[in-house]
Amino acid sequence: MAGDAPSSLPVQAVEQPRLLKLKESFIAKFGSAPKFYVRAPGRVNLIGEHIDYCGYAVLPMAIEQDILIAVEPVNSDVVQLANTNSLYLDFSASINDIQIDKTKSQWHNYFLCGLKGIQEHFGLNNPTGMNCLLDGTIPPSSGLSSSSALVCCAGLVTLRANGKTLSKVELAEICTKSERYIGTEGGGMDQAISFLAEEGTAKLIEFSPLRATDVRLPSGAVFVIANSCVEMNKAATSHYNTRVMECRLATKLLSKSKGLDWKKMLRLQDVQAKLGVSLEEMLTIVEEVLHPEPYSTEEICKCLGISLEDLRSQILSQNTQDVSTFKLHQRAKHVYSEAARVLEFKKICNEAPANAIQLLGELMNQSYISCREMYECSCPELDQLVDICLQFGAVGSRLTGAGWGGCTVSMVPTDKLNTFLKNVKKAYYQSDVQRLALENNSLFATKPGRGALVFVEA
Repeated sequence: MAGDAPSSLPVQAVEQPRLLKLKESFIAKFGSAPKFYVRAPGRVNLIGEHIDYCGYAVLPMAIEQDILIAVEPVNSDVVQLANTNSLYLDFSASINDIQIDKTKSQWHNYFLCGLKGIQEHFGLNNPTGMNCLLDGTIPPSSGLSSSSALVCCAGLVTLRANGKTLSKVELAEICTKSERYIGTEGGGMDQAISFLAEEGTAKLIEFSPLRATDVRLPSGAVFVIANSCVEMNKAATSHYNTRVMECRLATKLLSKSKGLDWKKMLRLQDVQAKLGVSLEEMLTIVEEVLHPEPYSTEEICKCLGISLEDLRSQILSQNTQDVSTFKLHQRAKHVYSEAARVLEFKKICNEAPANAIQLLGELMNQSYISCREMYECSCPELDQLVDICLQFGAVGSRLTGAGWGGCTVSMVPTDKLNTFLKNVKKAYYQSDVQRLALENNSLFATKPGRGALVFVEA
């Protein structure tokens, strides 16, 4: 149940090769054994891109790839972090003085976000020091939520080390807020699925209040993730936060045109809720109110009757201060149509008509076109990869995660899976030297996995 705390499972490291290897590395590194382990999964979003921060439901599932951290609480005020991947450098800091540098998206900053979130929630004056060794199997910057899985894992590590408990929902909400310490204005999907996922089912995740509903995926098809091998780091670029601001500005202009209190309105869903109309009616309102040409900051100020100074200080985020034009019509159109596709996807899964796989595939394809044309969050490699996937038997294929790189997710009939994997490997990965080097972790079928867990040695 979502109200429960994350499960704590007794394990024997000897019987789990990955845990045993991590334990041995931990002992070699710190000279003592870990007391417990925490794992948090990555996720793939099946449909509902860039709409969680607008207040709309999304439809992800957890994947088997995860972040696993071995932990030993220690009697000092230092947190020591190490990573089994030698590309990521060791880090240590005073646990009473956590500084997160927004200008550098280093791996340890995501750990510090989760740590700080729990510290602040409980007002921990003298938190426990820790030695932590991390092992990750989620490809970084691939749109499979490696950074949020790390924030969630760190939150749960800190909670456990300090002898505190929270429900999965509370943990997800704290980790969503605390990831913003790094400057990403995320909406909460990644953290919610990382804690609320259950094996064998995708989830419809709704917000305000946060809740998760099982969505049974049809038998006869599998979801295949393919990495474009183009890395996209949300915290390091302004693309992502610019989209968040474009949605916020569209919210303000739509609200003002309808005589609502626009200063209080932050998300596109708020407008729909206040007006009490359907998503289809919201699309009509977008066409009536917002023009397709980009809005300059001057025009936005004029529409809202505010100064440029007000716009920058009261509405725009820190890293979107220098953006001079915003596309409001296209972004709002994507959000309202994508929100409708998510509900339709769930409905088809629930009703399970004979042609469910075809219908779901079609929704995924529509979602992709909207992401590419209206939200402009694709890139040439993702476009090429989606084309290849559809050419070799996927009934639906789309980018997943923020976009601008990262992965696609495709729905493939089970009987076509083997030839699909073989052909996509050949067409996308084996035709390019750099991709060939990453091929082994780049293409895989996945089933809905379970959410975050604590392991304690039996």
